[in-house]
Parts: sequence; structure tokens; C-alpha cells
Amino acid sequence: MSRSASSRADRRGEPPPSPEPLPAPALDSHTHLDIVLGERPADGEHGEWASDAAVDAEIAAAEAVGIPRLVQVGVDVASSRWSAELAARHPNVLAAVALHPNEAGEGRATDEALAEIDRLAARPRVRAVGETGLDRYRTGPAGWAAQEESFRAHIRIAKDHGLALVVHDRDAHEEILRVLEDEGAPEHTVFHCFSGDAVFAKACVERGFVLSFAGTLTFGNAGYLREAAALTPLEQLLVETDSPFLTPVPFRGRPNASRLVPHTVRALAEVTGTDLAELCHTLTATAERVFGPWAEQVSPTR
Repeated sequence: MSRSASSRADRRGEPPPSPEPLPAPALDSHTHLDIVLGERPADGEHGEWASDAAVDAEIAAAEAVGIPRLVQVGVDVASSRWSAELAARHPNVLAAVALHPNEAGEGRATDEALAEIDRLAARPRVRAVGETGLDRYRTGPAGWAAQEESFRAHIRIAKDHGLALVVHDRDAHEEILRVLEDEGAPEHTVFHCFSGDAVFAKACVERGFVLSFAGTLTFGNAGYLREAAALTPLEQLLVETDSPFLTPVPFRGRPNASRLVPHTVRALAEVTGTDLAELCHTLTATAERVFGPWAEQVSPTR
């Protein structure tokens, strides 16, 4: 999600209550805790970030419902630094760092900015480069070349550091595949908030990519996503919130948070016909294969 899209308007209403805990630990493979909890002026790099206490409480609330593993995702230099620093101090969190494609489309993927992403990618608890990719919805044609150049640079950074690649794909399915084929995809490539249909899912699965499903899986008009999830092998599935956005049913439109990902996990179990506890174990195994281990301190199986 682009930093430019973050505002109080994206967090409407009261936060929903926490759901019933999952029978085994799972994860949130894509969250923006800085946007969930923090506020930042639109005109500068130095915003007011959430306090450590507020962040720790949010992470604890997720752990209490069976989500002890989070991937905190950067979208620009400032949020990528914040993400890396959070992961360095918190055993439940790993980080992904990048310049969002809409940031790139607005000319912010400078050599200096990309060099900083490269430096951050070398930190031990930074385990992915992302979210990067192409966005043909928010960025017009004038910014597409810059987006693609940035995407290619991020792919190279991920491969240089042996990290997973977290792909933002909005209205750009075929272009994304073209670039990945041109550059050679990293060993672990995750389609964040997968938005394609069954045909596109099959193309991604055949290439060995991992598809991460968000709260959109639960939306009434998202039958095409449920079809895509149903045909994806369990070991190529992940689940996420993209919080504070894309809150799952029955709380669509209200603020999202990592503690709400059990709604999506349960929907995914139903769609795939998988036992809920088995799915939780498989999601965790896939996440650790893609991102590496979190820490020994995460909660044991409930």
C-alpha cells in the first residue's frame, strides 16, 4: 500500500474485536504497523511514529489469537528503516524493505534511495525486498517506466542478498510476469495480496511463486479469488492482512490489524477444504521456508 494512501480516512470506525484464537500458530505475512498506529506528515521524511509500547501491545494482541509471526513491510526509505529497526528489537517481527511502485512512479526511486534499500537489505532480520512491483491503477502511464526500472532494481537487490521478493501487482499481471522472466525471479517470490483469477494463479503456481491472500478473500464479490486459492497447492499459500487496509468480513471497512488475520485463515481453510490446524502449521512452515526463522521465543503450538 502506498504511503500516499495512508490517512485517518483509511481507518474508519472503531477497531473490531479480536476473533477466537486459532488452534495452532499462523502468521501475518504482510502488515504496515507504522500506518496502523502511527501518523506522518505528507511533506517530509520525519513523521511521528507509534511508540514502542503501542507497537508491542499490537503485536501482543496478534499473538494472543495465534499470530506470533509478523512481516512488517516498508514502502519508502523512512518506513523501511522503521521496519528494519522494529524487527531488530522484536522477536515476533521480520522486515521487508522497498520503495513501493507508486513511490517509484512519482520519481522517488532515486539512486540514493535504492542504495539505502540495498543497505537495509543486508540487516539480519530483514528477510525480504518489497513491496515492489507494478501498479497500473494509481500510477498513470507517465510513471510506468520508472516503476519498471525500480522493480528491476529491487529484484536485483533481493537476489544479491538471497532474500525473498514481495510483489505488489495491481492491474499489471502480464507485465509483472514479463519482468520476472526477464530478470530471473528470486528463489522465493511472493505475490502480496494476490488479486488474479484462477488462470493467473495457475501461471504463478507453475513458476513456483507463493500466493498470499488478504481479507479480500472473504469479500462477497471475490469468487475469483476463492477459485484461485482453491487450486493453489497448500505449500504455495500464505496469508496476510495488509493492515490497516482490506479488513476481512464481517468487519470490512473498519480498521484492520494483524490480530484479525484468523478470519482470513478460517476462510482459506474452508476454500481449500483443509483442517484448520493443519493449514496453520503449513502456513507457518511456508513462511519459514520463504522468510527464514523468526525466533525461538514465538508461541508454541496451542
